[in-house]
Amino acid sequence: MTENDRNPMRNVSVDKVVINVGVGEGGEKLMRGEKMVETLTGRTPVRTISKTTNKDLGVRKFMPIGCKVTLRKDEAKDFLKRAFWVKENRIANYSFDRFGNFSFGLPDYTDFENMKYDPDIGIFGLDICVSMKRPGYRISRRKVNKRKIPTRHRISKEEVFDFLHKEFDVEVVMFD
Repeated sequence: MTENDRNPMRNVSVDKVVINVGVGEGGEKLMRGEKMVETLTGRTPVRTISKTTNKDLGVRKFMPIGCKVTLRKDEAKDFLKRAFWVKENRIANYSFDRFGNFSFGLPDYTDFENMKYDPDIGIFGLDICVSMKRPGYRISRRKVNKRKIPTRHRISKEEVFDFLHKEFDVEVVMFD
């Protein structure tokens, strides 16, 4: 009997998956990026705007430069299974932060199963950021009586490695 069988508050789960596409400019290119995210997820993306001005890149403050979609619960798990299939069920250990959250990129959306090249969209890559949680993490986000997550309740990398192996059959590749 493992510790998670005895205490359900120790179970690790996927909190949310954020799919981000940065195109660097507005207009037609951004519209094609939004269309690509919508075909992948079935959800309408939200535009992301620049926070600063960068004259070298031709980006002004408050200019739309990308789009993103947030998936939760079963949608997030289904999308992760498809994304891990593209990555051949392997992810590098440097993709993880110390709290078990991780992110990785895919260079081309056509690598997904049953996705074909669409000349109206073109070729776009995407970033996938995954946040992990345990029951009880709400205390850090609630409005009344907000508290910090105790150290003993935080998620470690190793716990996420085990979760990914059990839930998605994903191998974490160790690099120095």
